[in-house]
Amino acid sequence: MTFRLQAFHSPRYVADIGTHVMPIGKFDLVRAAIEREGLPVDIAEPDPATDEDLLRVHTPEYVRAIATGEPRALAESQKFPWSPQLAEAVRLTNGGAIAALGACLDRGVACNIASGFHHAHADHGEGFCTFNGLVVALDHARAAQRIRRGLVVDLDLHYGNGTASLLASRPDYAQLSVYGSWYKANKASSDVVSETAPDTDNSWSVAVPNATNGEGYLALIDAHLDRAIERSRPDVILYQAGADPYREDPYSPLDVGHEDLYERDRRVLATARRAGIPLMWVLAGGYTKDVEKVVAVHVGTVRATLDVFAV
Repeated sequence: MTFRLQAFHSPRYVADIGTHVMPIGKFDLVRAAIEREGLPVDIAEPDPATDEDLLRVHTPEYVRAIATGEPRALAESQKFPWSPQLAEAVRLTNGGAIAALGACLDRGVACNIASGFHHAHADHGEGFCTFNGLVVALDHARAAQRIRRGLVVDLDLHYGNGTASLLASRPDYAQLSVYGSWYKANKASSDVVSETAPDTDNSWSVAVPNATNGEGYLALIDAHLDRAIERSRPDVILYQAGADPYREDPYSPLDVGHEDLYERDRRVLATARRAGIPLMWVLAGGYTKDVEKVVAVHVGTVRATLDVFAV
């Protein structure tokens, strides 16, 4: 029987945020590319995350601000203009993360065609991230008694600072963040030499030096991924498959191409399958002016999944 990837997406993932550096419309473009190419992917629309889901992770004041738009500074702390449409979109994308995690526990792998929103903190958003879908999904699955332990493998260009902050009070979860750009105080910096992310007991960071090529990037991931799995002993892996390490991304100081990012994805997926650990992935990052090059990275993650799980 032909393997088919279970994915989640809704046209309502996309809110009108005007002219913006974040290509939010790429969620729809990735789905369109999957369907145009006839890839064996089943796409379902998720239910939105509930108040209960969000309040496990985020403060009541912040959840209320996103729902109502007030106070406006808090509702727009992630650097998006607030609207009722945005409030609906972020609940749906987080609902997609919840649904994808549940599906991967049943099927071995699944994905959400939206970001993981790894810069979101308990009481505010940062860096185009409103609610932290990675931790929202983990807490939902744990509340449903489907998992106890989880590992986030964050291969976005930027350090997953919001996830790290949330994991400080969640010792059963862990994060491995392999990053080429430091993120602090809602600002990114490619200087990963003079300032790097601090490790904690359950959040481990690996800085990728500027100008690192694909071979060097993959070597760093290989050197740390198995160790992170051994240390965390996860029931599930949540993989943030960032497009922004790509060499043409305006934020990327790395020399990493499409073929390197496909191989990165293939290795992460193959490692999880070999270890018998269910994996849910989300797409992330990607600000290259030609958005089709960003879409190509994300469709490459789909192809890597099909290649690993079809055999």
